[in-house]
Amino acid sequence: MSFEISAGRALRAYRPPRPEPRSDRERWQADYARRLFFSDFLVLVFAVGIAQLIRFGGDSGARLTARIPLDIRYPVVWVVLVLTWLVVLTLSGTRSPRVIGSGTEEYRRVVAATLKLFGGIAIVSLLLGIDLARGYLAIALPLGMLGLVLERRLWRRYVAGQRARGEYRTAMLVVGTPEAARTMVDAFTRDPRSGFQVIGVCTRDEGALGDRVLSVGGREIPVVASDYVVIDAVRRTGADTVAVTATESLGPADFRRMAWELDELGAELIVLPGLVDIAGTRLTHRVVADLPMLHVEKPQYDRAKSIRKGLFDFCFAVAALFLIAPALCAIALAVKLESRGPVFQLSERIGRDGRPFRLIKFRSMYAEPGPHLDALLEGRDPVVDRRSGDDPRLTAVGRLIRKYNLDELPEFFNVLRGEMSIVGPRPQVRRVVDAYDGIMRRTLLVRPGMTGLWHAGGGARMTPEDVMRLDLSYVENWSTILDLSLIAKMIGAKRHNAV
Repeated sequence: MSFEISAGRALRAYRPPRPEPRSDRERWQADYARRLFFSDFLVLVFAVGIAQLIRFGGDSGARLTARIPLDIRYPVVWVVLVLTWLVVLTLSGTRSPRVIGSGTEEYRRVVAATLKLFGGIAIVSLLLGIDLARGYLAIALPLGMLGLVLERRLWRRYVAGQRARGEYRTAMLVVGTPEAARTMVDAFTRDPRSGFQVIGVCTRDEGALGDRVLSVGGREIPVVASDYVVIDAVRRTGADTVAVTATESLGPADFRRMAWELDELGAELIVLPGLVDIAGTRLTHRVVADLPMLHVEKPQYDRAKSIRKGLFDFCFAVAALFLIAPALCAIALAVKLESRGPVFQLSERIGRDGRPFRLIKFRSMYAEPGPHLDALLEGRDPVVDRRSGDDPRLTAVGRLIRKYNLDELPEFFNVLRGEMSIVGPRPQVRRVVDAYDGIMRRTLLVRPGMTGLWHAGGGARMTPEDVMRLDLSYVENWSTILDLSLIAKMIGAKRHNAV
């Protein structure tokens, strides 16, 4: 006994201490991971408990049957399943600082961990002859997985709120040439949900520094140091992360030394290859001759105009029109009764391969403005009126359906006719398409969409350059998952507006 006590004391004496957070980033990430652990635990306890309640009712003495001599009741299975599920989630890195808070990787790991767990349960049950109630697992698996995904979604909303208040952010220094630094700062500024806040730039190009600030999108980012004294800049600014992009002065040995020194300060090192608007599904990481490499797959133009996508568009449009038919009839009647003129407004747009088509919308303006509207329009800027919604040419019904984007619902008929897709580039008028350069004409390789990256990014609030960039990004990075996520955002936005 004395030997065991001494051995236990020795193990505790030599147990390595838990590393304390060394930066604000590490502190909030550790706090966030702890909250995720406890909320995961509560979700799983609830999900497995509901499965047991539905399958066995109030019978707490239901026994597990097996070929080997076991006397285990399902309440014990409940505890073991929850604890094992938590362990698998942890080992799968679902609470890793690299994935929590943004992106789809966190969701993918949660789903993959759950499927692996239940696959392992099936194999163990088969090998040991354990007869687990199928209804029990059939309820616990989807309920637990759905609960975990929804829980993570709620936590992300919390993180987004914290970041809007200046919390839960990662202070970043960007290292590279002024041109590369501007590109990276602009990319991080466009995606505030990532949580990265660029607080300074390190660059060697003294001739480009001017008053030692870089102007990016109306923001002035201070140039805090040259790229060969990055560690000193981290100490002075308190940055949590250093992002290195295209630079002419840092070699392999410099990167290794920088990684060592940043680790002592609790800061991260990120190497940015400078690839903008390239989806993660097109990137493959591998190591060749001890050199990390990123392989970029070719653009997905052919997949974005595949038969599979067309079939999905047709089926979705049929289902949507069936569901919204009463609303379409009500809007059509209101448009017809309020003012003279046709119910639908047809306007030319340029579609796939440069072919024109007639875009169908509900009419939202007076068909015959008349002299009283002409007087109102004198001296007014139609562009400002259109953006503000204070256009006197709009009817009362038209102003209402435009506010909630209901005038766009007839575009489902364009989808049925094969002229549009549910998701795709924004349909443009001829004068805009005529001004396209060789790069932007690539957006004409696919059908325009009712929604797209431009819609999710802000729609009318975006500049034409941003719309063009997102349209090109869509046709190059198309995937079924991307379409489904954009459709979900479109439905969520319309529901929010309706409320």
